[in-house]
Amino acid sequence: MNTFEKARTFVYRNARPLDLAIWQYHFENGSKEGVMHALSAYQNPDGGFGHGLEADNFNPNSAPMQTWKAANIIDGIGFEGEHPVISGMLRFLESGADFDNDKRQWLNTVPSNNDYPHAIWWEYSGSSLFNYNPTAALAAFILLHSPKNSPLYNKAIDITGEALEYYCSPDTEPEQHVTSCFIELYNALKKANVSEFDLDKLKSAISAYMDKLICRDTSKWGKEYVSLPSTFISGTDSEFISGYEELCLAECEFISKNQFPDGSYNVPWQWCTPYKEFTLAENWWKSIITTNNMLFLRNMNKL
Repeated sequence: MNTFEKARTFVYRNARPLDLAIWQYHFENGSKEGVMHALSAYQNPDGGFGHGLEADNFNPNSAPMQTWKAANIIDGIGFEGEHPVISGMLRFLESGADFDNDKRQWLNTVPSNNDYPHAIWWEYSGSSLFNYNPTAALAAFILLHSPKNSPLYNKAIDITGEALEYYCSPDTEPEQHVTSCFIELYNALKKANVSEFDLDKLKSAISAYMDKLICRDTSKWGKEYVSLPSTFISGTDSEFISGYEELCLAECEFISKNQFPDGSYNVPWQWCTPYKEFTLAENWWKSIITTNNMLFLRNMNKL
């Protein structure tokens, strides 16, 4: 079997129903509705998401980070229009749950995380990180899916202005997940035709942080938790690929050469907590990483 066939076999044997639906959408003419239906299993009555949707956190309760993961999946399949899953998410975000009114950001971690198996970075220590992860990406989701000029939409506009001031400041330290959130926000602002902000300034800030974050030492790829080109660059159509073409091709070669015999790829992190459930989460992540690797190869015209 070739790289893709081995990847497909692994996903079919190991993926969660949701992750299999995502694979089928991207590679086998599966439907967007199929993904949304599988995603709905992780949604709570309040409209937020939990239940281990973000596979390193088994908390069943609704939380902003898990809800961001749902938004990321919806964006990844390009779903547009109305849907009960989306209206529920907007209801959760509008409720003010887990939103810090002083910092004007959604919490990165929530207290109930500590009651369930989770990775050390989801441990709630009495406070939350306020670096616009996931707030910038949740604002992006609202701008794309909330009625224009609704109270929630206007709240997202205000948050976006505050977020851009933070991110474009020379005092801000570059961080992988924060930058990914601002790429989502940048793309949403363009797609929603929001003209209130300086997108050229945001793009320049993203590019500057990417330059500091992308690991050029390929010996660390797949072994250490470092930023690869695909962390920020989806493929040849990405606005941010300029200057990284050779590194992107190097990652394609890495994907082809570092696949395990079963079709999967290494998960380059551990939970650093005593929970044995990481073994289960690790297998879920292998399916997710495998799918993302095949998508990158396809989007780089190397599949």
